[in-house]
Amino acid sequence: MFSVDTHTHIISPDTGSYPAAPLGGHRSSWSQERPTDIDGLLREADAAEVDHLVVVQASTVYGFDNSYVADQLVRHADRISGVCSVDFLAPKAVDDLRHWIDERGFSGVRIRAADGTTTVPTPGRGLDDERMAPVWQFLSDRRVPVCIQMHAQHAPLLEGLLQQYPGLTVVLDHAGRPRLGEGVDLYPGAEGACRLGASNRVFVKLTPPAVLRAQREAGSAAPLVRALIKEFGAAHIMWGSNFPASAGTLAELTQLIKEQLPPLDTAALELVAGGTAARVYGLDAATGRGAEGR
Repeated sequence: MFSVDTHTHIISPDTGSYPAAPLGGHRSSWSQERPTDIDGLLREADAAEVDHLVVVQASTVYGFDNSYVADQLVRHADRISGVCSVDFLAPKAVDDLRHWIDERGFSGVRIRAADGTTTVPTPGRGLDDERMAPVWQFLSDRRVPVCIQMHAQHAPLLEGLLQQYPGLTVVLDHAGRPRLGEGVDLYPGAEGACRLGASNRVFVKLTPPAVLRAQREAGSAAPLVRALIKEFGAAHIMWGSNFPASAGTLAELTQLIKEQLPPLDTAALELVAGGTAARVYGLDAATGRGAEGR
């Protein structure tokens, strides 16, 4: 079964070639306590029997300089894909996207609309800041998947973007911090629930932060996972270890996710394990490479 971990990070020990320049000016604690370079990540993946890794730019270490991940995309094209970070508010944001995607081989981009800390500032006035319009249009036209780290209350803004940009493909980092509890709407709207799943263009990452939050706040993550699969379908669910930002080995974090999955038939399990990610990031299960071979 083709396995794709859609959320990992890497930190280089070479601080001369890859100096730290974290967003908000504060480097994340996990990157100082358990930094892992590309070689360490690949060893962890081998031990966990993971075929392919999506490496997400560690913006709390390197900000918008995606050079370390980009250099590894050249070295390990058969094992990794990359998600870059770009300043969506910058006048040259579209040029930056073209550089990192067309010239450096990234498969997606990430924006942090909100997270669990106060160290990374929210860009502008939010996802619908008018200065971001050229970026959303570019991503829609090019069908580039955008990972959004957000909270459930941002769902109406996202719903508006999906309506405005018909080619926009969205991946909710850490499941988009949905509301928890039996019978509640995962993502509230102005009136009733936002049905993000109805767009068929929203994908959900099931990660340790999402699972552990549900266990901590609701007692169990099982109801949340069942609700996500019901809302979006297995064809729109992917998993990510969040290694090494989440503590533990990659194998342990993978097992944490597996234990939350409800009984699934083989076809659905293959989608969650790697099939969904392969479709989103254009991977060939036989080679692990993108459609263009990078």
